[in-house]
Amino acid sequence: MAFGFFKKKKEKAANSRYLNLKVTNIIQEIEDAITIVFEMPENKISYESGQFLTIIREIEGKEVRRSYSFSSAPFVDDYLAVTIKRVVGGLMSNELNDNLKVGDMVKVMEPMGAFTTKIDKNNKRHLVMFAGGSGITPMMSILKSILSQEPESMVTLIYSNRNIDSIIFKNELNKLENEDEGRLRVIHILDEAPVDWQGYSGLLNHEILTAVFERMPDWGVEKTTYLMCGPEGLMNNVETLLAKQDIPNNHIFKESFVTGTIKKEEKTDEGSDEIVERVVTIIYDDEEYKVTVAPNEFILDAALDDGIDVPFSCQSGLCTACRGKCTSGKVKMDEEEGLTETEIKEGYVLNCVAHPLTDDVVIEIE
Repeated sequence: MAFGFFKKKKEKAANSRYLNLKVTNIIQEIEDAITIVFEMPENKISYESGQFLTIIREIEGKEVRRSYSFSSAPFVDDYLAVTIKRVVGGLMSNELNDNLKVGDMVKVMEPMGAFTTKIDKNNKRHLVMFAGGSGITPMMSILKSILSQEPESMVTLIYSNRNIDSIIFKNELNKLENEDEGRLRVIHILDEAPVDWQGYSGLLNHEILTAVFERMPDWGVEKTTYLMCGPEGLMNNVETLLAKQDIPNNHIFKESFVTGTIKKEEKTDEGSDEIVERVVTIIYDDEEYKVTVAPNEFILDAALDDGIDVPFSCQSGLCTACRGKCTSGKVKMDEEEGLTETEIKEGYVLNCVAHPLTDDVVIEIE
């Protein structure tokens, strides 16, 4: 395709799934968010703008995994960086903000994620980004790569925050906007704006979104891609607006940091297949495993309980780290947000939210 986002199949590299990275700097972006800068190893890590890094850390005697989008850009930065905002009650975000130190070694999984785009110097397109709070992190990585590598492309960033002190990357965005005048336009929206604020204020609602939309340059449908990442309410409002503007779904892409509520059901909607105890075959790293999946657990849980070191991160059907392809049998997922319609039709499943519905389920994990 000439432009747009895509799902890329990773090439498997032996023994490269887990890495130990050295922290070389910790930047206090705002009061409750830090950027962790990692040293690039001698065997350079390949990643794409928009992907994430899964950090693995023992907290309170348990291994905890959390995924954080890269804020560094592979075409621009000679280091790796992720930006992490505190979450109330968040085990990992608070642990890293409070206790991580320069010089620490951090265990991570190799970069993953499909919120990516093919960077090409011949591209001529308009990327319209809607971000809220920490949803700026993948956008930052993408826009830096676009500005660096695609001289004929333009980026418009609509960035919503609580107040002026909560704007992550405020100074860096100002610098980039000045350096790439005409190619990067940043529109800030503040819930609580100061009295001398010249921009938009209030919640990012339909009225503000419509006003912003009317002021954006029109590159035409085929040359415009819309990206969103942020709180669920923001993304719902943006999706509603884009639908009213008749923007095709294949030009709209989103990255969700929100863990949805997964409702476990004992039967499928059709009522024809019961969720009962079944044996599932998992093929991973050229090995075949048989795991017994109970009615109240997911395929990933059963594999981990059996000591199989399959990849995973969010365990809520969002990050796709646990993705596999169902080559036989039938599976039901409680959450499908992380997969495209095409992937689902091709048989891909998210093992962290999947139940086997037949006795012949075989899942191949790349």
